[in-house]
Amino acid sequence: MPVNLPLPIAEKLLPVAGVRLGTAEAAIRKLGRRDLTLIELAPGSRAAGVFTQNRFCAAPVTVCKEHLMAGPIRALVINTGIANAGTGELGIANARASCDAVAATLGVSAPEVLPFSTGVILEHLPVDRLVAGLPAAKAALKADGWFDACHAIMTTDTQPKCASRQIQLGGKTVTLTGMSKGAGMIRPNMATMLGFLATDAAVAQSLLEQLVREAADLSFNSITVDGDTSTNDSFILIATGASGAPEITDATSADYKVLREAVVNLSVWLAQAIVRDGEGATKFMSIAIEGGKSREECRQVAYAVAHSPLVKTAFFASDPNLGRILAAIGYAGVMDLDVSRLRVWLGDGKEEVLVAEKGGRADSYAEEAGARIMESAEITVRADLARGDASATVWTCDFSYDYVKINADYRS
Repeated sequence: MPVNLPLPIAEKLLPVAGVRLGTAEAAIRKLGRRDLTLIELAPGSRAAGVFTQNRFCAAPVTVCKEHLMAGPIRALVINTGIANAGTGELGIANARASCDAVAATLGVSAPEVLPFSTGVILEHLPVDRLVAGLPAAKAALKADGWFDACHAIMTTDTQPKCASRQIQLGGKTVTLTGMSKGAGMIRPNMATMLGFLATDAAVAQSLLEQLVREAADLSFNSITVDGDTSTNDSFILIATGASGAPEITDATSADYKVLREAVVNLSVWLAQAIVRDGEGATKFMSIAIEGGKSREECRQVAYAVAHSPLVKTAFFASDPNLGRILAAIGYAGVMDLDVSRLRVWLGDGKEEVLVAEKGGRADSYAEEAGARIMESAEITVRADLARGDASATVWTCDFSYDYVKINADYRS
């Protein structure tokens, strides 16, 4: 079961003016499940995205990048079951064919369509099934289609992930709604995950591209489940401009700052939802590193702890074998780290205990306190490197028996 992750409630997922969503059962890989999502954007909408850094990126990622460079976007098509990754030239052709089919269905041009796939790698996308499912997805298009869509983009997720926010800009109510999917093969540099966030704010294209990078860095690029960077990771930010609020063109403006805070807030929620639903997860862990020379250095240390199988299995067992944390910090690659100045705390939101200082176990630390905190479903590891003012936080989960079971049976 996900760690303290609420199920989305359809009535609380707010429509975004200028966005319609529809889903269908296309039997992409399995019968009897919604696996095709169509998203239609109003004319004048703008989109920006960040994608996986995996050199073996999937065909739809390549096509998405090309189409975003070409100009405006009018539609997105998302399939689950088959990732269309590791599929060579035929994979690119299939991704383009899906865009052609969506363009014909909606009366737009193919470069105005962004394709997304998630699922099994090294298998070809059954484009004929996707095309056959498009009429039903088009017929289902509706402004309040987020609830159905967040279900339809799932793979090994145990529950859908979707949420909304509202803010005031220029005297107008502006809505933001987003959804994400992912539970395994999660490691940033974009993290297998998909994220889609739409707002009816009006934002200049250059600022939208800046905002999606900033939001991704603080959210989807700050999570890890298993340290594997997927081939298909994508995060798309859409601004339809349909709210009537004035267009935001200045990154120093008050409106931009309000919108940025809302976008980052919702992105963090969607990213954390992926970790809370990590495959087999029983613990949600925040790795907060402070006192570094740079944010990147702090992230480097945080990821060393968050990726360690020994740390993750100890947390699953609620075993305060906290020397594993010190070992991970020590091999993180900060070569001039003075461990005699390092301090490490363990907390659960109600209590925080000092675990290590002066190069070893803190004199005040009692293992009973560590064991008590380790029983919690949400745990924070906080470390002070004592070498600067920078900080960074990474969110991760534990490794349980079920993680192995899920990934051993994934293709069956």
